[in-house]
Parts: sequence; C-alpha cells; structure tokens
Amino acid sequence: MTPTQPDWATYILQMEQILGMDLDESRRAELLVQFTRIAAMAAPLMAFPLDDRLEVAGVYKA
Repeated sequence: MTPTQPDWATYILQMEQILGMDLDESRRAELLVQFTRIAAMAAPLMAFPLDDRLEVAGVYKA
C-alpha cells in the first residue's frame, strides 16, 4: 500500500470554511508552504516500519 500525497490546498480551503475564517491568498500560500514542510519532515517517521505486534502506545494497568 503506497501512501498518497495529501492535497494541502484543498485541506486549507476546507479548514478555512469549517473554522469560519477568511484568509487572503498570501496567507493560504504561506500555510501551503508550512504544511508541505511539515509533511516532508514527518515522511521518514511515517515510513518507519513497525512490528505488527508492537504496541503503539503505552498500556498502563493498575
């Protein structure tokens, strides 16, 4: 299964509508740059293979 690249421009427009914000084009463009940078930084971490039996979060028992 290959991950698809998110459509950050569409995401930004949808979030703008959901949150009732009105951003100008320069702010949308800067958000697009930042989301793209964050996704690029996260890509190696997201691609790291995990063992199927590995717990992804700590399990605390009383």
